[in-house]
Amino acid sequence: MKIAVIGCGHMGCALLAGLLKSGISDAHLIPIDPDERVRAQLEQRLKLHCGSAPDAGLRAVQALILSVKPDILADVARQIAPYLQTQLVISVAAGIRIAALARWLGGYSRIVRAMPNLPASIGLGITGLAALPSVREADRACAERILSGVGQIVWCLDEDQLDALTALCGSGPAYVFYFIEALEDAARRLGFDDTRARTLARTTFTGAAALAAQSGAAASALRAQVSPPNGTTAAALALFDAKRMREAIVRGVLAAHQRAIEIASAPGQD
Repeated sequence: MKIAVIGCGHMGCALLAGLLKSGISDAHLIPIDPDERVRAQLEQRLKLHCGSAPDAGLRAVQALILSVKPDILADVARQIAPYLQTQLVISVAAGIRIAALARWLGGYSRIVRAMPNLPASIGLGITGLAALPSVREADRACAERILSGVGQIVWCLDEDQLDALTALCGSGPAYVFYFIEALEDAARRLGFDDTRARTLARTTFTGAAALAAQSGAAASALRAQVSPPNGTTAAALALFDAKRMREAIVRGVLAAHQRAIEIASAPGQD
């Protein structure tokens, strides 16, 4: 199966890296990006030749992944529309509805929306998928086959649910990195140099995340195992609660969800 990836920024590059890691040959991947700097970085990092613009070669692919920013998706869709025949189009543009994309593609309807996240680059992503009821099972299976190579997949009930998944899982790695940054800052304040601060924070986080993933216990039960009353952990958690950290995290995710809804409601999609 030949797959074109249009837009090779952070997410496009992550998907390409994950697809290569899953065993797809570089000969079957066609990356395209208009930015010369992005093309050079991709060729250096993944050793993939990257085209600068869509062309008739797209007629030979079985799937096109549109990994561009939402505000330029309409222009990109109009560029590729002349080359569409039977290919599956997979869009990872946050908030852009299938109906709008289909219109920009001249009425083309073989479309699946997807929201992978950054860990897809190492095969540990989670991708939400959504499609209209009219999309064939064969197309759904094709999207699953492509994106399961970069991690787990979850079919959403509809596009509204995909917006919610975007706020939770698409944006989620940034929340994790934010917390790791804070742990690193704390380590430096405690006297560790940058290298040790980085190692201590990241190893603590990845170990705890791996334990949570492998354990059948609730996160609250795992937390209780390391936070006996009047201990050091309890002192930290009491401060977190006093600062309403849990509520801030929840409200942040809800704000991300609201932004996804706003993008979906932006002029030009109706």
